[in-house]
Amino acid sequence: MAVELEVEIRAEEEKSPWLEFWKQFRRNRAAMAGLIILLALIIVAIFAPWIAPYNYTESNLPVSLKPPSFSHWLGTDELGRDILSRVIYGARISLRVGVEAVALSLLIGILLGAFAGYYGGWIDNVIMRLMDIMLAFPPLLLAMAFMMALGRGLDNAIIAIGIVSIPEYARIVRGSVLSVRENDYVQAARAIGDNDLQIIGYHVLPNVMAPIIVRATLGISAAILEAAFLGFLGLGVQPPEAEWGAMLGSGRSAIFSAPHIVTFPGIAITITVLAFNLLGDGLRDALDPRLKQ
Repeated sequence: MAVELEVEIRAEEEKSPWLEFWKQFRRNRAAMAGLIILLALIIVAIFAPWIAPYNYTESNLPVSLKPPSFSHWLGTDELGRDILSRVIYGARISLRVGVEAVALSLLIGILLGAFAGYYGGWIDNVIMRLMDIMLAFPPLLLAMAFMMALGRGLDNAIIAIGIVSIPEYARIVRGSVLSVRENDYVQAARAIGDNDLQIIGYHVLPNVMAPIIVRATLGISAAILEAAFLGFLGLGVQPPEAEWGAMLGSGRSAIFSAPHIVTFPGIAITITVLAFNLLGDGLRDALDPRLKQ
C-alpha cells in the first residue's frame, strides 16, 4: 500500500508544470550559466559593504590612475578611487535600474495591452496608435527627451527607461490576449457571470504570461544598457555614486593612458547583459511548448 502511494505521489510530481519547467530549463547549459552569474551578481550587490575592499566614494589623489596591483586589484580612477569597489557597488544600481524600470513598464504595458486586446474597437485603436507614436522614435533618443524633461538622477532615469519600454509590453500582451479571449474557458467565465475585470485578471492574463516573462527578462538587460548610456552622457546617476555607464563616461578622457578605467566597467556591463540574455533564451525554450523536445 505504501509503495503504491509513493508511486502515485511521484507520478503527480512528474505531472507538475513547475517540475517540468525546471527539467526543461536545466537542460540548457547556457541558461544555467546565466542564472548562476545573475545569482552571483545579486549576492555581490547585497553584500557590497562587506565585499568591497575600500570606500567606493573616497578619493585618494596621490594614487590616481594606478594600474591593477595587489593593493588595488582593478586599479584606481582619475580621483584615486578603487575601481573594484566601485564596480561592486555599481552592480546595485544597475540591477535596481533594470528591475524597477521593467517593473514600471510591465505594470503599465500589461494594463494597456490587456484592455486593448480584450475590448478592441476604439479603445484598441487609441491605445495602439499611441504606442505606435512612441515606437516611431528611437528608444535612446526618447529616453533622453524624457530625461531632459524630468531632470538628471537615478529615479528619473528609471522612469524614463520604464516609459520608453511600455509599447513593447503593450503590443505583446495585446497580441496574446487577442489569441485567447475567444477560448472556451473565457466564454465559460462570461456564462457564469464573471465581469470583465475578473475575466482579464483570472482567466486571460495568467494564460499569456509566458511570453511576458521572457520579454521582461530580456528587457532588464536592455534597461541596464540604456541606463549605462544615460550615465555615460551624465544624465543618469550623479557623482559620487558608482554606476558602470557613468564610470565609462568619466574615464573616457584617460582611455589611452589608463585603459583599465573603462575596461572593467565595460566588462561588468557585458557580463550582466549576457547573463540576462542567456536566462531569457532559456526561459523561452522552457516555457514555449513548441520548442520542447
